[in-house]
Amino acid sequence: MFQNTIKLISRICSPIVQTSIRHYPAPVKRFYRKTGIISSNGRYEITLDQRKLKTPKGAPFYVESEPLAVAVATEWDAQKETIDRSSMHLTALSSTVLDNPSGLKKMDIVNYLVNYISTDAILYHSSHEQRLKELQLAEWSPIVDWFNKRYDVELKATDGLEVPSFPPGTAMNISRYLSSYNEAALNGFMFATDTLKSVVLTCACMDRFISVEKAVLLARLEEEYQLGHWGRVEWAHDMQQLESQARLSAAVMFVHFNSSNAFVKQKIAGGEI
Repeated sequence: MFQNTIKLISRICSPIVQTSIRHYPAPVKRFYRKTGIISSNGRYEITLDQRKLKTPKGAPFYVESEPLAVAVATEWDAQKETIDRSSMHLTALSSTVLDNPSGLKKMDIVNYLVNYISTDAILYHSSHEQRLKELQLAEWSPIVDWFNKRYDVELKATDGLEVPSFPPGTAMNISRYLSSYNEAALNGFMFATDTLKSVVLTCACMDRFISVEKAVLLARLEEEYQLGHWGRVEWAHDMQQLESQARLSAAVMFVHFNSSNAFVKQKIAGGEI
């Protein structure tokens, strides 16, 4: 039932080759042969050779979504001779929700995302390179227009470093939408926003207006423009792009898996997806 999910998780959590000359701690060797899932009272725990997975703080690891449990187990099953935790984004997100190392409450995350919009990357257009500005207008403006219509707001881009101003009610409308998600899903929103440096692109991706690949490309628009002029180190920039896609893919799945069936059906019925 979850074959497509398993294939996607196996692909995005494949370890990325490290080329840095820094000295890192010795990698942890894979100490288990197989993974499993235990279900009890609506919770799903992950087992590694019958031993239950723990969070970094030592708490029992569990999720409340069967597809998410399958995806997390697949991340662990995809590890080779050594364990690359940096590739297991769904495991990390789930652990963050359980341990809550920063002590964030639901409204803390909502406020973080709402406040982030004033620094949203796609609202800041180039003020000195005309061709880049034209590219930004062509590629970013349709996303901002969609966002404004979707959330009944009036975001406007700015040239240079001046912080854009928003009409009254902007924060309230966006906050109302984000608050409809549970705390776990909001952690996925925050992870995606930090990856893209954009709440607007994150929402467009979560609502399936654009694909993960398109969202990452739009987030890297200025960088790709500069690389077109100055050239690129293919392995380095390609790895950065793939890593961003892996992080965003995990965030989108995490939000989806942590949204209840009733919630998803309600949004579909309301024409919001």
